[in-house]
Amino acid sequence: MEYRCEATSVAGFVQQLVVAYVGRGYFFYVVGEIPERKDPAAIDEKLEKYGLGIGKTARARRKAAGLANVQYLRYGRVFVLLATRGKHVFFDEERKFIRDARETPIKFGGYAVSYRRGHPHVRIEQQHYLELKAYFADLAVHRAKDSLEHALRRLPFEPYAPVRGQLFCLLRGVNRRRELAQYELVSASCVRVRRRVVLPFAPQIPSHREPEILDCLAEDPMRLTA
Repeated sequence: MEYRCEATSVAGFVQQLVVAYVGRGYFFYVVGEIPERKDPAAIDEKLEKYGLGIGKTARARRKAAGLANVQYLRYGRVFVLLATRGKHVFFDEERKFIRDARETPIKFGGYAVSYRRGHPHVRIEQQHYLELKAYFADLAVHRAKDSLEHALRRLPFEPYAPVRGQLFCLLRGVNRRRELAQYELVSASCVRVRRRVVLPFAPQIPSHREPEILDCLAEDPMRLTA
């Protein structure tokens, strides 16, 4: 069967990681980057040795037999291999690099994905969040209300519950500074509260985003990947 592994957007990568993998017990992972000299498609084929292209029934049988299942997800040249608990060659070949999402978050594209209290947990990666906090604190008294609302609205983070809390914290920080300066406060309506459900592997239509925000967010996802 065809195994789809190439996500076509950061949002799709994170959604697939959270909903289909980490949320279903794929806690053990390895993150890597494919060198420029290598063809990503060739690496995809090479990793099929881990038994990626099997159906749900086969995966269920393996789980019942105490064997692990493995999933593979890639965006551009960044990839993550994930496994459930059990016996698998993955644990032998990747043992030096394996991390547990319950202990060490998967960092990608400004997000940090982990598993806490029985649920997948998605937030803006801490260092990235602190950079955003400083960025908006500086803008708070140097930009008009409409400009700030536009910038907050265009932040490219899907509002998973912890992310939503962080975004509202950014908003409160902005409004504290504006209140002290006796400026009009920024409306809470600029913070998105509903997450967009995307098709992880579907072709994406390029969209225009706030250039100044992109400078702050850093386009290279590996800068925030561990």
